[in-house]
Amino acid sequence: MVAKNGFRAALVFAGVLLGVVVTISLNRQSCTTADDVVPPALLPVGQALSVGSSGLPDFVSLVDTIGPSVVNISVSEKASSKLGGRRDFNGPFGLPSPFERPERKPRTRRSLGSGFIIDTEGYILTNHHVVADASKIVVRLHDESEYDAEVIGSDEKTDIAVIRITDAADLQPVPLGDSDTLRVGEWVLAVGNPFGLDHTVTAGIVSAKGRRISQGNPYDDFIQTDAAINPGNSGGPLVNLAGQVVGINTAIFSRGGGSIGIGFSIPINMARRAVPQLKEHGFVTRGWLGVRIQPVDEDIAESLGLDDAQGALVASVFDDSPASEAGVEAGDVIISFDGKDVDKSEDLPAIVAETVPGKEVELVVIRDGASTTLKVTVARMDSDEEPAKPVKAEALGLSVQDLTEEIVAELGIDTDVEGVIVSAVEAGSPAERVGIRPGDVIEQVANTRVSNVKEFREQLADRDEDDSVLVLVRRGDDTLFRVIKPDAED
Repeated sequence: MVAKNGFRAALVFAGVLLGVVVTISLNRQSCTTADDVVPPALLPVGQALSVGSSGLPDFVSLVDTIGPSVVNISVSEKASSKLGGRRDFNGPFGLPSPFERPERKPRTRRSLGSGFIIDTEGYILTNHHVVADASKIVVRLHDESEYDAEVIGSDEKTDIAVIRITDAADLQPVPLGDSDTLRVGEWVLAVGNPFGLDHTVTAGIVSAKGRRISQGNPYDDFIQTDAAINPGNSGGPLVNLAGQVVGINTAIFSRGGGSIGIGFSIPINMARRAVPQLKEHGFVTRGWLGVRIQPVDEDIAESLGLDDAQGALVASVFDDSPASEAGVEAGDVIISFDGKDVDKSEDLPAIVAETVPGKEVELVVIRDGASTTLKVTVARMDSDEEPAKPVKAEALGLSVQDLTEEIVAELGIDTDVEGVIVSAVEAGSPAERVGIRPGDVIEQVANTRVSNVKEFREQLADRDEDDSVLVLVRRGDDTLFRVIKPDAED
């Protein structure tokens, strides 16, 4: 981003990569449903802390309460060539620039982040970008003990992840607050591991709510704070004066990579709705309405005879969608969904996404100057049947993901082509040695057609990790067979 004064500014994930600040763009989901109930173990009520004799907040007692629940997360990942990795490559759709040479030998990258314990069973909440592509995760507790962790579930669109450690005793879960009741001007603390400095505490206030920092992402709804957030704070808690977590520290706005008093946290209520699904399924399911929408500006409001420029204007309706079956028409202005007001067009996607698929809700639209109420049964968003992150085939040294309309259009792939696209190839891996590249489309595995990630995984599931795999690869207009022979040590 470029600030108004001409200085270049950037949104920086609050993570450390070998001590170097990584400047990247943000990319985020919504969660399932506002009606979802998180298990009681996740919803302890924090006790209000005393105010010191000076009348100022008692930060000392607050830190004593929250400190044992905050953890340091150390992540190792093997360097690889990636497709679609905006932070790594500058070419079209994330393909490597022609001036970048792929690594010929495997390298291990290490990064640091933060997290916090949410129950006594060892579940920890952090950011998706902290643990994405991790080959090894180590969690260090307040008492300096260390444990290996596994990713239980992760959601790229909201940047929320749940990891778990086992065999740790006497874990102290952190109380979760209510971010909806958080007010601008309220005192908050940020706790984490900036630049690897364990359990650093910074204080500030809530500067704003409802910030959207990724252009075009309908799921952004950040808390802005001036409590100092720096690289390494990612995944750590933003805490109110009752000792309750109200946000997950995620990103900063910065010209030089350090804190300038503009940090962003994911509201904890978004995580409340996501955690049960991440624990059970590993990913989050969202509702789908099936409309394309646009903002209602003053000119559109006047032309439609609306009193105010509000709501979401329906530009088109998908065939065989919940909206079409409910009778929604192009030109309708949606002003309410399931009892929730739609003040701006960007409000609607998040509201719909939070609705349980299969639920029947009331949709209020303005049509021909009159209010009309429709009944609509929300469907499941198909793209969320699989986790958002690419699926790894560890033994082969590659990652694949489904072919989407965006990928097909960006790379100029024939629309008749079916398969999975290679999104990353590990340097020095068996896949790289036989010439597999990011951007290749795998059409067959072991002489069996695969049209999506699920079928790709099914073909590999019945094979031993050290078995050779015959794949049919499409590259442009050419197809070629390759036999990938996994290394014994992989």
